[in-house]
Amino acid sequence: MTETLKQTGAAATATTWLADFESALESADADAVARLFGEDCYWRDLVAFTWNIVTVEGRDGVRDLVAETARRVRAHDFRIADDLGGAAEGDGVVESWIAFETSVGRCVGHLRLRGGVAWTLLTTMNELIGHEEPLAGRRPKGAEHGANPDRKTWLEQRREEAEQLGRTTQPHTLVVGGGQGGIALGARLRQLGVPTIVVERSARAGDAWRNRYKSLCLHDPVWYDHLPYLDFPKNWPVFAPKDKIGDWLEMYARVMELNYWTSTEALSASYDAEAHEWTVVVRRDGEEITLRPKELVLATGMSGKANVPVFEGAAVFRGDQHHSSAHPGPDAYRGKRAVVIGSNNSAHDICAALWENDVDVTMVQRTSTHIVRSDSLMRIALGGLYSEEAVAAGMTTQKADLTFASLPYRIMHEFQIPVYDEIRKVDAEFYARLERAGFLLDYGDDDSGLFMKYLRRGSGYYIDVGASDLVANGDIKLRSGVDVVRLTEDSVVLSTGEELPADLVVYATGYGSMNGWAADLISQEVADAVGKVWGLGSATTKDPGPWEGEQRNMWKPTRQEALWFHGGNLHQSRHYSLYLALQLKARHEGIPTPVYGLPEVHHTS
Repeated sequence: MTETLKQTGAAATATTWLADFESALESADADAVARLFGEDCYWRDLVAFTWNIVTVEGRDGVRDLVAETARRVRAHDFRIADDLGGAAEGDGVVESWIAFETSVGRCVGHLRLRGGVAWTLLTTMNELIGHEEPLAGRRPKGAEHGANPDRKTWLEQRREEAEQLGRTTQPHTLVVGGGQGGIALGARLRQLGVPTIVVERSARAGDAWRNRYKSLCLHDPVWYDHLPYLDFPKNWPVFAPKDKIGDWLEMYARVMELNYWTSTEALSASYDAEAHEWTVVVRRDGEEITLRPKELVLATGMSGKANVPVFEGAAVFRGDQHHSSAHPGPDAYRGKRAVVIGSNNSAHDICAALWENDVDVTMVQRTSTHIVRSDSLMRIALGGLYSEEAVAAGMTTQKADLTFASLPYRIMHEFQIPVYDEIRKVDAEFYARLERAGFLLDYGDDDSGLFMKYLRRGSGYYIDVGASDLVANGDIKLRSGVDVVRLTEDSVVLSTGEELPADLVVYATGYGSMNGWAADLISQEVADAVGKVWGLGSATTKDPGPWEGEQRNMWKPTRQEALWFHGGNLHQSRHYSLYLALQLKARHEGIPTPVYGLPEVHHTS
């Protein structure tokens, strides 16, 4: 009874606030809307109001967003979304899932009230009115009943489409990169009826996974990694090996009916601002083809181009040397000596696989690294949203994604710090063993741990699936707090003067910004106009300010018309592909998309 009363009271509070909010929006009274928010407040919008991905902060930010968007958006019919979980109250905060409509879309979101005024508000577009996906009751019939002498089978229609698209007809959207990001976006666009080609330079979908070092597997659990529309089956392993993921992506691209061009390399691209059209030259199976899409999406991986350091003596080194992205695995190096430069995810995975294959391996750790044990991450950090227990309690992937999205980045670290404080207590002996081995640990600039490091810089961490014990035991040799000075014919020379004999050098030295791909494909001028991709502007290590409040240039309009960036981990590829697909669909249909809050460019790389 007490819980029912709490939910009823929360629902009444939320309903009253939503009614006042709708009334103020209807009259485009920006001051009245701002008064419904606390002084310390955050409104995060994913496309619904802004045709952008934007977070505004404080009453002034709310006031400006409303003044610029309210009259054209015409948001209405605000209500509690009981199907997502309704409303409840705890610790003095009323939380409510909400639903509403705009002049063009159906939307959902999340609201937090403190003292009767809004603390956080999430608004997201879920579908375009009149352009809904053919799901559930709208699913296609498939078979054509009755007699028709001109009947074309499904296979004949698919073959005809594949033969014409890119030849006699042009795609509206071209997605460069056919990994999980390009595939997820391609699936969304397919369901929305946007003519799309996804180009992938590998011979098969999934090869971006298959061609990596053989010990690679997902470090995130299965519940976190579903693709749109089609979840992994219930017997899928918690941590999928790379080749299994590759096979799933290949199957997914086929059953989702993607126009997916393998063995295709994008050679050049240029934009005609008057025609609002790209000219993209690709080489497919040796043949050069010119495509003319209206929209160009670079889905070439969140990490961007490989950072390969240039050391004195590299040209005379007689062994093998390569970046971690090109590492073939340990088999050819059995009984040899390896030096792995770097100490994040790839470095640990590669070191462990080399050790398992009787390689004398040394890790060179130049700067500190955040380590979190996989079991602890799953149980303490992810368990409430992405776990078997969460699913059993009624958690859906959509609700989990929206819950995560409802926390503005400005305050997300405040929620993360207690999580990683608890992990540090639980795993105190684990961390002590690493430190006794000389490993340089950190927990992020403000002790907020893995997720904030990932969001801010996309590097600097390892999710431990076994390699840390090898480091702590000394099985993987460690040199920490040093740098590489040069290579000789058969060794790596450190800043301490020590020489490490080596037959193999692996540069696990990370990646640059995604706009490096734009420089290669389009021009350096366009890459600089777009600016750095990824990061929040937090002014923490490798994430220079000023504060932007959202991922730079990801899943949203950029300073280059009709150029988009898509990627991230499987969770982000799934979740944000919806909002990018809706933006592209609106442009395909000629729906006006005035963009609010297009940020200035402060960093070119």
